[in-house]
Amino acid sequence: MRHDWIFDVLTDLHSYAEKNDLPAIAKQAEMALNVARKELMEKTKSEQAGEDQSQS
Repeated sequence: MRHDWIFDVLTDLHSYAEKNDLPAIAKQAEMALNVARKELMEKTKSEQAGEDQSQS
């Protein structure tokens, strides 16, 4: 997946916020990670569906 880097960035941000007692940022980073997982999973499924239809 070409978007893997975003998970690294958000995970680093989350870790930094937790280690530096920044709970609101940590929570937002965790929420962003969840959104990224969901959105990119849907995007991947959509792209795969498009490939499947073009191969038919």
